[in-house]
Amino acid sequence: MNAIAQDTAAGKKIFESQCALCHGQTGTGGRGPSLQRPKLTKAPDDEALWKVISNGIQPEMPGAWQLNVREVASVGAYVKSLGAIPPEVLPGDPGRGERVYQSKGCAGCHMVAGRGEGFGPELTDIGSRRNGTHLRETILHPSAELPEGFLYVAIVTQSGAAIRGIRVNEDSFNLQIKDARGHFHSFAKSELRELRRLNNETPMPAYGGSLSNAELDDLVAYLASLKGKS
Repeated sequence: MNAIAQDTAAGKKIFESQCALCHGQTGTGGRGPSLQRPKLTKAPDDEALWKVISNGIQPEMPGAWQLNVREVASVGAYVKSLGAIPPEVLPGDPGRGERVYQSKGCAGCHMVAGRGEGFGPELTDIGSRRNGTHLRETILHPSAELPEGFLYVAIVTQSGAAIRGIRVNEDSFNLQIKDARGHFHSFAKSELRELRRLNNETPMPAYGGSLSNAELDDLVAYLASLKGKS
């Protein structure tokens, strides 16, 4: 594909119509990661970028099977151009935000660079996957936009034990969940007295009433600074 002409303007039009829903109109991110970085972790060079656009990254990103090779190259050229755009400027201080993160017990559910608990989503590179607006909304209203495939469940065993957790795996006969202590439980569904799927619910509390505006700004700035490995 190296010999294929790359039309950044054409790539921009395709991106805005087919990619912006997840990545934002200018690549700032949203449901999908921010693309406003000089180097993309999963697409460090042209060939890798074209493969990601064509094949997607399952299960989060569908492949652009409808694009021909020239269109893929053009979208890739536009995505690369986004790395020259200045990064998002946010109010707040990441250093103070890290202290807010610790004081509010966020590490009791989330991991950052191997530290913390793994009940909630890994946050080591959350700043490269979500923009400031999305992070703020998640802190204030965590159940408003849950990750795709996320399901919180409540079960009661035949012995009467009640357990809540996040679904890890499920098929027609079996269910595996992870509880708030990070422990995994596997059950045959036939052994359960009750199984409730808590749709649109999450164990993460809404922090709107427990954070000042300044603390919220600082926490968002800290989370946005988490870019994972450079």
